[in-house]
Amino acid sequence: MSIKVPSDIEIAQQAKMKPIAEIAETWGILEDELELYGKYKAKITPEAYARLKDKPDGKLVLVTAITPTPAGEGKSTTTVGLGQALNKIGKKAVIALREPSLGPVFGVKGGAAGGGYAQVVPMEDINLHFTGDMHAITTANNLLSASIDNHIHQGNALNIDLRQIVWKRVLDMNDRALREVVVGLGDKSNGYARQDGFMITVASEVMAALCLASDLMDLKNRLGRMIVAYNTEGKPVTAEDLKVHGAMALLMKEAIKPNLVQTLENTPAFIHGGPFANIAHGCNSITATKLGLKLGEYLVTEAGFGADLGAEKFLDIKCRYGELKPAAVVVVATIRALKMHGGVPKAELGNENLEALDKGFANLEKQVANVKKFGLPAMVAVNRFVADTEAEIQLLIDKCKAAGVDVALNEVWSNGGEGGREMAEVLVDLIEREASNYHPLYPLEASIPEKVNAIVTEIYGGDGVVFTPKAKKEIAKLEELGLDKLPICIAKTQYSLSDNASLLGAPTGFKITVKEVRVSAGAGFIVCLTGDIMTMPGLPKVPSAEKIDIDEAGVITGLF
Repeated sequence: MSIKVPSDIEIAQQAKMKPIAEIAETWGILEDELELYGKYKAKITPEAYARLKDKPDGKLVLVTAITPTPAGEGKSTTTVGLGQALNKIGKKAVIALREPSLGPVFGVKGGAAGGGYAQVVPMEDINLHFTGDMHAITTANNLLSASIDNHIHQGNALNIDLRQIVWKRVLDMNDRALREVVVGLGDKSNGYARQDGFMITVASEVMAALCLASDLMDLKNRLGRMIVAYNTEGKPVTAEDLKVHGAMALLMKEAIKPNLVQTLENTPAFIHGGPFANIAHGCNSITATKLGLKLGEYLVTEAGFGADLGAEKFLDIKCRYGELKPAAVVVVATIRALKMHGGVPKAELGNENLEALDKGFANLEKQVANVKKFGLPAMVAVNRFVADTEAEIQLLIDKCKAAGVDVALNEVWSNGGEGGREMAEVLVDLIEREASNYHPLYPLEASIPEKVNAIVTEIYGGDGVVFTPKAKKEIAKLEELGLDKLPICIAKTQYSLSDNASLLGAPTGFKITVKEVRVSAGAGFIVCLTGDIMTMPGLPKVPSAEKIDIDEAGVITGLF
């Protein structure tokens, strides 16, 4: 049974951390391959992977979830807890997570380092400046922005069309006032006045490129391919055309190295990269994932939002570029969230409601089916909350078993690795019993409409796709440029399998409308927007920043 648990930051501040050098040594990383950032954080040099690259990979486990709700699901907490639990049962497990963005930390979401007794530490450092990766990405992105305006000011030899500049500046903070701005105001020495805008740093293509790059030179090439504008003839202008991709790579030379920290139970955790899960693929870096696979028998990682978004992009984008083959997928569900999918308002989720749970199960069943479309074994982890009743828990377990899906209770939030022992045992048994037959959903050679249609009909459960005239024109342009044979990244609401956030559960009979089609040529995917995706969040009426403080002894409060 779950117990009363102190706040996340209180638990983190009581952690008995080991020096990160000791963690690294225990898991086979040499002293010369470790670059320390204080006592409890480090970056791992490329020499470590070069030394280990011929060693057999461990088993790759993806943690995903049902369609998110305000009730919460707990993917990161489950990922951390599952890694701890695997080590509890005698397996050698490593964790790989995304880096938190500063904007949400001070906005609505708060920190992103797991929760309860399934956290990565040092929690304050991870959620704040960490090892400086976000700052490097911000600077590289904005060097490119400055270069665009400077090139135009200095004569515009590339004939950049000021009306077709697609590159935006970034800042790692929620600031709605920067969504739409005008730059270059004042006298002519300030350049040409034009409309511009800011995104949050994690929405930058530089971030996506970092997470899909295999090494620094691959990153440099990806940065060079990024399209920043189109010229007066409609031809793309890239960072390489502006001759700054080398300088951008230089700024990223430390950021490309995976960051090593630990969990509350001293399980090694790589926290590296954190691209948006809408306009990008929402997964940690390939470099961290591949290194973790060389160090442990199991590498447990996660992807943003539900299986229809994060898992699909992990399997269709990240696994292609990283040549990864997952062994199994864990689908996280909470009884609270399933009741919400069954029609219960958030205020009433604490009341037992078997009928709503039964109805909401359709979403979980659909997300498990989505995973299996990729040829992967899947299990359900029921993330237990205090208000869950025994009757609700039993109903959910019975329904999973009736659907032929392995299921386990997940109590890592309140009990750490010990609370995930059953989950870990069920996972190991599933992997040993059922072989992975991983394959992507669609071939890259298919047309853009064919690839999008495959995702919509197979994964979302829709009847098809409607492309607006604008989207059709953009698809034709990408075909003309030879950029149409890339994987697809659909940007849609995370709150529904459809593109309508109010359609909960497992809706049918809908079509997805693609309003805009962009290419992230450097990262290596095509973005299809189905709605208004917010790339620069705003702060709420009472932002988390108002609750966060530090005292004269350096003790931080209110972070999460």
